[in-house]
Amino acid sequence: MEPQHRTRPSSVASSSTPSTSSRQTSAAPSPLANEVMSSPSTRATSVVSAATPSIPARECWIDADGRPGTEFLSSESVVQDLMKGYKAYFTNPEDPEDRSFDPHPTHYPYATLEYPNTGASERFILLAPKDKDHYNPIMCLESSLHIIIEHYLTPTQRSLFGTLPAKDLADEDSYESDYSPPSSAASSPPSFIPSPLSDSSASSSSSQSSVSSASSDSSFSSISSFSCFSVLSPYARRRTPSSAPTVDYLRLLQRAIHKHDGPLFIKVMCAITALLHLFKYPPLPPDLFDPAPPNEFRVAVKSWTNMPSPVVQRIIDETYQRAVGPHVHKLTRYEAFSSEVYGELMPPFVSDIVRATRLREGMLFLDLGAGVGNVVLQAALETGCRAYGVEIMPEPAKIARSQVEQFRTRCRMWGVRMGEVELEEGDMLKSEKVDRLVKEADVVLVNNKVFLEPLNEALRQKFLDLKEGAIVVSLKCLMGSGRTTARNGITRERSASPALKERNMDDIGEIFTVTARPYYPGSVSWGGSGGEYFLQRMNREDYARRRQQLEKVRGGGMTRSTRSRK
Repeated sequence: MEPQHRTRPSSVASSSTPSTSSRQTSAAPSPLANEVMSSPSTRATSVVSAATPSIPARECWIDADGRPGTEFLSSESVVQDLMKGYKAYFTNPEDPEDRSFDPHPTHYPYATLEYPNTGASERFILLAPKDKDHYNPIMCLESSLHIIIEHYLTPTQRSLFGTLPAKDLADEDSYESDYSPPSSAASSPPSFIPSPLSDSSASSSSSQSSVSSASSDSSFSSISSFSCFSVLSPYARRRTPSSAPTVDYLRLLQRAIHKHDGPLFIKVMCAITALLHLFKYPPLPPDLFDPAPPNEFRVAVKSWTNMPSPVVQRIIDETYQRAVGPHVHKLTRYEAFSSEVYGELMPPFVSDIVRATRLREGMLFLDLGAGVGNVVLQAALETGCRAYGVEIMPEPAKIARSQVEQFRTRCRMWGVRMGEVELEEGDMLKSEKVDRLVKEADVVLVNNKVFLEPLNEALRQKFLDLKEGAIVVSLKCLMGSGRTTARNGITRERSASPALKERNMDDIGEIFTVTARPYYPGSVSWGGSGGEYFLQRMNREDYARRRQQLEKVRGGGMTRSTRSRK
């Protein structure tokens, strides 16, 4: 089969930055690995060991199919709009005059990736950004492909695709290939490659079991006649001296990207797409009365009890790159030294907050100053919770509305469930909805790193309406002026003041139990260094107990004083 550069889809994948943004996620060490805290009844700072909070199990799958719909913002459309910022990545080593891999307004090279859910796919233009910090569709496709293979398939099923590289396929500095171009005396075609068209696969006891096991020659045979596989048979290798020759498609794909070999890339992706198709749309059983075998990717999601972090991260990155990245320059339009300075919490940091607060399905999460909605969306997907965000600045609020719709679409494409999400454009201090939801909230996030003191004070008053046990998460401590550091992974729990006294009896901060926790470099968008953030739990019961103790002490002191004067 001739390679099709402009009119026939194929596939690849990787993570990258948005088209006009260098936003990166960070693999910062989790503070929870070394988390320590005190007993809630101990008001002075103390330190004890604590295990990482477990994440409650939940259903992650959905019934709906994954068709994106007409409002879908694809990788292809993003690059089309910014075509002048892109250049050719692939060439044809056999024909230096071949221009089919060059940029063009309409006739550009592209590939198609099959997503896990039924009916879901996306086209990627096979070009590279002129600015390395801008969105790279080839790397994006690469990362998504890796996540699908690694997290939606069993080890046996994954083996059909070959070896998942330790680093991104496009990481040329780390590339070392044991593949060389085939010679005229090529090795014999591989004897074991799965075929979606195989008669023997359909005649097995169960199409689903044949796909699931993917280990029987009788279940997958006669593939050499399927052109996208047979054209790669010269690249077959024996993994052991006694094994049959097989093609390591992911390693071969790595070679194509490293060598900028466009035709080879197209051929390999044709084979990979056929394999993905086999698992999404297994062959029908020969008996028409037998049930049709299911989409294996959907079967995998039904077995999950929690969302895999790499899947969450991938959906977040894909959506941000398309819905936010092209508009990121608009987010810098704010008044300097005001409470409206824009900044983002990175996904690993948000995951730490989720675990530290034990946020879960059935809870209500509020983000006051939600920006483009990143944290609200991540919380809803990661935990299944109900999530609400409010943003006063028009431009981020507008981008957030687009991002939430694209996020819902991508969750369907990946076949996963997210919690209910609602975003509002408005003033958090004047919103009637915020006033109502604060009373119901379980976790409230306030990224108040640059908030002016009048705004912080107004929030303190608003948080008096929180229910018992609700947690306020902030980057500047809102409750009390006392200060406790959280260094070297050490978390310390304290009251806003070590002891309740006459002068602080009516301090708002005294009804909250405050925990200082560290965050690490790469956790926030506005600086490379780490810092600390605060969990402030509403604890009226403990405040009442301490106030009663103070009253007893005060009463006892007055009695002794009276007796001494007699």
